[in-house]
Amino acid sequence: MLGSASPKLLQQSSESLAGRVSYLELPSLMALEVPRDSIEMLWLRGGFPESFLSPSDRTSFAWLRDFIRTYLERDIPAFGNRIPVETLRRLWIMLAHQQGGLLNLSQLGSSLGIDSKTVSRYIDLLTDLFLLRRLSPRSGNTRKRLVRSPKVYIRDSGLVHCLLGISDVDALLSHPVAGASWEGFVIENLISQAPPEALVSFYRTNAGAEIDLLIEFTDGQTWSIEIKRNIAPKPGKGFYISYNDVNATRGFIVYPGNETYQLNDDITVTPLTSLCEMIRAQALALT
Repeated sequence: MLGSASPKLLQQSSESLAGRVSYLELPSLMALEVPRDSIEMLWLRGGFPESFLSPSDRTSFAWLRDFIRTYLERDIPAFGNRIPVETLRRLWIMLAHQQGGLLNLSQLGSSLGIDSKTVSRYIDLLTDLFLLRRLSPRSGNTRKRLVRSPKVYIRDSGLVHCLLGISDVDALLSHPVAGASWEGFVIENLISQAPPEALVSFYRTNAGAEIDLLIEFTDGQTWSIEIKRNIAPKPGKGFYISYNDVNATRGFIVYPGNETYQLNDDITVTPLTSLCEMIRAQALALT
């Protein structure tokens, strides 16, 4: 709680802290912590306070660029990990280009000129440092063939954009990564409001039916969430197929608009902040 249990200090401790330390993950700024008219800026700049509160997009971009360089050249080596800085930088940039893609260790290793075990070790490190999220695929009693590889997201959207050289909203909206970046941004915000006991995953069959995010609460409810960047979103046939496959109790589409409305009896279209509030209310009801 007081910041005295950093990984570096814990490594130096000669005693086991089992039973005497509690872990609380503190994410960066989230959508419910900023004005509603600042959501686009939060998406562009990410949730690090120094980046989000910068006086301009240009200074925000410069701060993120310095953060990445410092992390690669000083912070990661300080943990005792001897990793070539340029290799890790290239991996980070590749992951930004593939934001929300299925993890393919062999493909990444081939591109970097290293073996898949080494890539896996680098991915583990970035995940342990809260820079990456591996979203697991949902498994269950279904007769359909399911995708088994996790999806990988760089957790802070500002880092994604800086790694790709995207410094303003116009450049972001015209970039191929815009949809995947928005998806990762939404997923981080929604998961931050879910109770720790909830199971979060995605669902995808080999035939292409998919749900971007599933939240399974301890009371048996399963919320099925589709993430769209367009202002008049409509789910595809695959979403409805997946919705029935997982026996979802509620369905939502998150979009960049401001109004909440029913698309049909099963699906609610909602802004990000509204769904965050619903998830938080559900979490409180379960405590």
